[in-house]
Amino acid sequence: MSHEHEHSHSHSGNKKVLRVSFIVIAVFMVVEIVGGLLTNSLALLSDAGHMFSDAAALGLSLLAFHFGERPGSRSNTFGYKRFEILAALLNGLTLMLIAVWIVYEAVGRFANPPEIATTGMLVVSVIGLLVNIFVAWYMHRGGDTEENINMRGAYLHVLGDLLGSVGAIAAAVLMMAFGWRWADPLASVIVALLIAKSGWGVLKSSSHILMEGAPANIHCDDIVAEIKKVNGVESVHDLHIWTITSGLHALSCHIVVDGSLSVAEAEQIVYEVEHQLQHQNISHVTVQTESRAHGHGDDLLCSMPGHNHNAHGHHGHAH
Repeated sequence: MSHEHEHSHSHSGNKKVLRVSFIVIAVFMVVEIVGGLLTNSLALLSDAGHMFSDAAALGLSLLAFHFGERPGSRSNTFGYKRFEILAALLNGLTLMLIAVWIVYEAVGRFANPPEIATTGMLVVSVIGLLVNIFVAWYMHRGGDTEENINMRGAYLHVLGDLLGSVGAIAAAVLMMAFGWRWADPLASVIVALLIAKSGWGVLKSSSHILMEGAPANIHCDDIVAEIKKVNGVESVHDLHIWTITSGLHALSCHIVVDGSLSVAEAEQIVYEVEHQLQHQNISHVTVQTESRAHGHGDDLLCSMPGHNHNAHGHHGHAH
């Protein structure tokens, strides 16, 4: 239960951080869009576009935390916690799309570099950089930007934006000092590549969770070894480990025990297995006890042979 309490505590902290960050970003986004239009800078406009996506990303992540707190129902037995992973997936996808748009725009500007009001561009970029540094620092200090993928998706949007501001400043300085108008699209492309890298990371992590992949920091062999340490467990098969949402992992497996044990004795073994797995950061555990006479395979991983309606004899998972 302490894990559940910890989970909800970090959620409330993350929500507060997102709320404040959203307000700061949204206010400055308007300033940057106006500045970008007045100065005709792509670096500024791409930065403003990314600021807009930041505000949307923060808003989406905030909404995801809100939905994720809803209790389970008969139609959604695990609750709505996966909404956070969907939000992270969407944030990763928008980061990739923003990167593609910036590169597309920059290609046209390499061929025909337009006139740019560099002083205005520099002023707005510096203010943008300061805003992004504050928001990134605030999010990193107050929120769980390492473990929580929903929070990390929002944080990476802000970091990408911070890089956008650095790029716009560098471009403005180069144009003012040397008159290199190609510096504006070049800075945009460099930033776009960095944004794409962040987006790909979030997309990959969230897709892995949605594909019911095992958590990156939990290894099947280690888990089996932990289960087998429990007195009375003879073997383990049909093992499934997956992530429900960031920091909330689940496991189901079959264990073979002495067939002559009473229900109470078998129950005690299950309780000890659950206790061992709590130390491995697995909070939702379902264990099925069986005797050596069980009528299905001993494979550690279940093959799950599809929709064979005649196969409902021995194996509860062969739907």
